[in-house]
Amino acid sequence: MPNKLEPLQLSVKAGGMPVVSVRIHHSQFPDHVRRDLLKSLRTRQVNHKFHYDSIKQAQQWLALHESYSPARTDPRCLEIYDKSFQFAAEKIGTQPVHLIGLGCGGGQKEGQLLELFAARGTTVHFSASDVSPALVIVAQQRAAQIIGAEHCDALVCDLQTADDLPEVLNDLSVTGARRIITFFGLIPNFEPQTILGKLCAIMRPNDFLLFSANLAPGPDYHAGVERILPLYRNELTRDWLMTFLRDLGVEERDGQVTFEIEEIARLKRITASFQFSRERQLRVDDETFRFEPGETIRLFFSYRHTPATIRALLQEQGIQVAEQWIAPSEEEGVFFCRKTTVSGK
Repeated sequence: MPNKLEPLQLSVKAGGMPVVSVRIHHSQFPDHVRRDLLKSLRTRQVNHKFHYDSIKQAQQWLALHESYSPARTDPRCLEIYDKSFQFAAEKIGTQPVHLIGLGCGGGQKEGQLLELFAARGTTVHFSASDVSPALVIVAQQRAAQIIGAEHCDALVCDLQTADDLPEVLNDLSVTGARRIITFFGLIPNFEPQTILGKLCAIMRPNDFLLFSANLAPGPDYHAGVERILPLYRNELTRDWLMTFLRDLGVEERDGQVTFEIEEIARLKRITASFQFSRERQLRVDDETFRFEPGETIRLFFSYRHTPATIRALLQEQGIQVAEQWIAPSEEEGVFFCRKTTVSGK
C-alpha cells in the first residue's frame, strides 16, 4: 500500500524560500481524484473540490472572495473576526499554540490570527490544509511571512473523503501546544451532518474551534436567502464555475448557468446548475458522458444558516458553542466552540 502522506516539493518564490514542502494526502492522489471526477459526471453533481483544482480556478476564487465576501467587503463584519480572535488569544494566555486551518483557502483570516499571536509574543505553529495545492501554498506563504517558514507546514487533502484525517493531524501536532482549529466559511458547501461529524472526529477534548458560517439575514429566513442571492448570481461566480466545464470541453453556447433556491431538510441553499440547450458529449479517459438538451448538471450549492441552526447542528455532533459574534448585517457569524465529552447523537 502507498504511504498515506507523500511529500511533494513545489518550487515557489516567496519569503526568500525557493522551495515549499507540501504534504499530499492520499485523498488527493491521482487515482482518487479521477474516481471523484467520474462520480461527479455520472451523478451530474460536481464535487466542489473541482472548482479549486487549478491555479486559474484558485485565482478566480480569490478574486470572487475579495469582491463579494462580507468578511472582505464589510468593515463591520471584519470586526467580528477581530473580536473572536482576541477572545481566543485571551483563552490561550501564555500557552504555545498549534493553529490548524481546515479548508483555509488563501489563509487570510488565519493570517490575521497569526499576526495577533505574534504581536503577543505567543509561540505558534501553523498547519495549512486545503483541497487546492495552489491555495494551500498561498496560505503557507502568508503565514511564513508572519511567523517564519520553519513554523509552518501544508497539507493538501479532501476533508470530505479523508477519513483518517484525525490521525494525520495528530501526527502533525506540536508537543505541549494548545490546538486551535479554524473552520471558516466551509459549512455552506457541505451536507452539514456529514462534514460536522468529521469535524467532531478531528477535535480533541482540549481543542478550541473557531467556526464561521454564512447566514440568512433578517427575521424572515426565505427573504434573507433571497436577499443574498446576488452574492452568487453574478459574472465572477458564473465564470469561476464554468471553468470546470470549459476544461472538460463544454462551450458557452452549449447552455447556461442558472441559480435557484432549494429547500433541503428545512434548510435553504442556493444551487448553481448548468442547463444544456444542445447535445454535448464529454470524454474522460475511456468513458463517454452524453448530455441531452434540457439536462442539467449541478455545479455548486451553498446552504444558508441562522445562528440557531448552527448551534443546533454543532450540538448534535457534540460540539458546544461557548461564544458567538454576529455581524450587524446578519450575513455572517463566528462561533467559538469546545468539544463536549460525548456526541449529542
